[in-house]
Amino acid sequence: MRRSRPVIAGVLGIAALLWPATGSAGQAAAATYAPLPAHVYAPYYETYLVPNTPGIAATAQASGAKYLTLAFLQSAGKNSCALDWNGNSSQPLDYYAADIASLRAAGGDVIPSFGGFSADQGGTEIADSCTNVSQIAADYESVITTLGVTRLDMDVEAKSLNNTAGIDRRNQAIAMTEAWAASQGIPLQIQYTLPVEQYGLDPNGEAVLQSAVTDGAAVTSVNIMVFDYYIAGEGTVNMGQAAENAATNTHAQLTGIYPGLSSGQIWGMEAMTLLPGIDDYPKKTEVTSLPDAQTMLSFAQANGMNLLSIWAIQRDNGGCPGTRDSNTCSGITQGTWDFSHALEPFTG
Repeated sequence: MRRSRPVIAGVLGIAALLWPATGSAGQAAAATYAPLPAHVYAPYYETYLVPNTPGIAATAQASGAKYLTLAFLQSAGKNSCALDWNGNSSQPLDYYAADIASLRAAGGDVIPSFGGFSADQGGTEIADSCTNVSQIAADYESVITTLGVTRLDMDVEAKSLNNTAGIDRRNQAIAMTEAWAASQGIPLQIQYTLPVEQYGLDPNGEAVLQSAVTDGAAVTSVNIMVFDYYIAGEGTVNMGQAAENAATNTHAQLTGIYPGLSSGQIWGMEAMTLLPGIDDYPKKTEVTSLPDAQTMLSFAQANGMNLLSIWAIQRDNGGCPGTRDSNTCSGITQGTWDFSHALEPFTG
């Protein structure tokens, strides 16, 4: 069981970066519907750390990362079709609208992300929770119109990877949303974020994408999480090389799923998310360093991949040397924002 992205309420007091978020409910983001750059660095921003973390626009300004992936949107509870941030009624859909508008005014944008480990494990990923495909599509459309965004990230892991009914509902709802967006002139992009091993996607990850093909859901980006490999007896891992292996083997799998696309087009679908520093594996043998990040950047640039990200930007500092998988620091010796500064040249 992959244990990436835990949402733990009790960790909120740790933050090395502490000042209030600037988002507020009831203010709509400007609906410009501008597409993202063809190649973009968009680190994840842990919305569940609010209020003990800087706001979206403040984080972007401090780090230099103009594009952020916001984690996570999920249902209000099991069997619910209502959507909010982190299943928290005090963070409704428009909670970050003003902050997003400020970021957009500074030349940036956001990618809302659905699911995440805790939601996928707990049954509150919206397509797992809600059994009405039309309502799921309406939720997606509401996110697009409320926040003015053009890419949605579907983070599918844990139990969601094996929930075939939820997988089908999600892809059917995506296809409906894409048809609606096309009718509105909105350049909608759909991204799937999936766990990976060095040999590529597991069969259940491939099945998510095969279901998308069957249901007519176009996928723009396949974002592989190049950390938490959890290979028994693996020893110290060269995380840069492991990421290259995972991306190359995923490329071969995508070629089989999308036989009508060229090799270059397949590479253009691929994306990678790394975890700065020490990941969740208890033996601390999976440690992504700044040279590893540079290796991944060079590989992604050479192959024309569409997105690079880190999990997550609040971890991009050296405030807790030796700590494993902290929400607020990398566990390695580094300067604040070193990973972001290394990866920001990817955008363009």
